[in-house]
Amino acid sequence: MPVTVLRFNLADPDPSPASLAARYRAAVEMAVFADERGLTTVQTEEHHATDNGWMPAPLAFAGAVLGATRRITVTVSALITPLYDPLRLAEEIAVLDLLSEGRLLTVAGIGYRPEEYAAHGRDWQWRGKLQDEVLGTLLAAWTGEPFRYRGRTVRITPRPYTQPHPLLLVGGASRAAARRAARLGLPLFPSAHLPELEAYYHARRAAYGTEGWVLQPAERTCLLHVSEDPDRAWARYGGHLLHEARTYASWQAAGARSAVRSAAEDAAALRREGIYRIVTPEECVRLAAEAGPSESLILHPLCGGMPVDEGWRSVHLFAEQVVPRLAGG
Repeated sequence: MPVTVLRFNLADPDPSPASLAARYRAAVEMAVFADERGLTTVQTEEHHATDNGWMPAPLAFAGAVLGATRRITVTVSALITPLYDPLRLAEEIAVLDLLSEGRLLTVAGIGYRPEEYAAHGRDWQWRGKLQDEVLGTLLAAWTGEPFRYRGRTVRITPRPYTQPHPLLLVGGASRAAARRAARLGLPLFPSAHLPELEAYYHARRAAYGTEGWVLQPAERTCLLHVSEDPDRAWARYGGHLLHEARTYASWQAAGARSAVRSAAEDAAALRREGIYRIVTPEECVRLAAEAGPSESLILHPLCGGMPVDEGWRSVHLFAEQVVPRLAGG
């Protein structure tokens, strides 16, 4: 059975406190529903300085989901770790790891938007050094032993549930990210399907004498919405998918490598690209068969401000008509 993912970033092109509150509540309730029906993962992410309410606090959201569920994993991909105080971040992740008994997976990203660093008073030019500091601090802090931090001796408690430390991957598309992961003995999470980066990571890991592995995205990533009438759904809701695609595109510099990079200017072009897909349950099952058990099906029910009731229809169709058939039911 492939990995089944519910993706949430809670972006809304016309957000209000009331609409965002409803979307956050719906996302947690959808996660509970997914947990009860055997889906494997909730995925969330982090961005700042936006005008559409894009998820800025993924650890708070992860805590809400983990506290309401019992089995499902929460993946934060990615947390922009240089924006955090390293000691506080070590405490936050340790507590979430304890709360969930190891169901949190964190991808440490360096970010690609200078305005996010400016918003948090961090120097974009020093992002590599900030990332080195935060990752080294996390690994030292989670031992529960005293260590040196910025010229003083500190000790962080509680120790996390997962040993030797909570699941932490280094995200990115650069050789610098791969070298950093290899040096620290951490797994690598490329931001796109990059076999050459995986090979480079393993070569550097061998040189450093460290252990590690790569969680490589599929060669073609699809963000899914399930509908009994895809033509009607594209006509009514394609603008929501386009809003997210255009937002991502506006953030990515020329040459950036991302699994969900789109060049579409309108919903028709977005549909032709095939990154964002609206499919029937039967088509979704076929996609899973074509992808194989090592790939993921990523359902994005609230994409780009999708109405909550339409998001629920997609979740129900996926959980009730797709997932049982993936499991052989």
